[in-house]
Amino acid sequence: MSYIQSFRRYETKYLLTEEQAERLLALTGELLTPDRYGDYTICNLYLDTDDFYFIQRSLDKPKYKEKLRLRSYGNADGEQQVFLEIKKKYRGVVYKRRITLPCSEAMEYLTKGVKPPSVNTPMTEQIFAEIDFIMQRYRPTPKVYLAYDRLAFFSKKYPQLRVTLDNGIRSRWEDITLSRDSGAVFLDTGVNDYRLMEIKSDGAIPLELARILSQLEIYPTSFSKYGNIYMNAVRSGKEILL
Repeated sequence: MSYIQSFRRYETKYLLTEEQAERLLALTGELLTPDRYGDYTICNLYLDTDDFYFIQRSLDKPKYKEKLRLRSYGNADGEQQVFLEIKKKYRGVVYKRRITLPCSEAMEYLTKGVKPPSVNTPMTEQIFAEIDFIMQRYRPTPKVYLAYDRLAFFSKKYPQLRVTLDNGIRSRWEDITLSRDSGAVFLDTGVNDYRLMEIKSDGAIPLELARILSQLEIYPTSFSKYGNIYMNAVRSGKEILL
């Protein structure tokens, strides 16, 4: 499997109506190309401490924050490949490090501390050591299942530019597994038929894209999927948070 294990980039979020999303795609037709996977579902298990240290710190918007998650493209179990990731953000710059391994190995590690046999190369050893340091220090466990549907685009003109449009954000606080999507509750974002857009780049957004965003009155917003789901659970008195 070929994938990027480590990268640094800027990520800017925008909450769009469906109409704005349609107009944006129409105006960026020559700039953005759909990626080869088309419309797909991303499933995550977010790890946190029993007192939810990571998400509470993230919501405080510090200069530096980090989070751990297990990610799959579509539901996964057994020998299906998943990504174990550490994502850090410092002064607006996102750093992500990840390894790929069978879902069964990942769950053995996250729930029992068993080192995955798939961690057997210098690069995976190094990234795993970073993840394991945080695991040993904070002892986080899988707390919530979080999934959403994504359209992703890249630019032939700007190779480091990537644009994603997510909707159907949903979560489940029980049966924390990647093997199924049923039982998940959809998040109310406050925007009907929304698309949460992320523009990912290694620097400034290309001027031609910035002009289109301005023309459509699309502006950056602060939006955390896990953060919104956590705060909804707090407001509703979710038992798992007590």
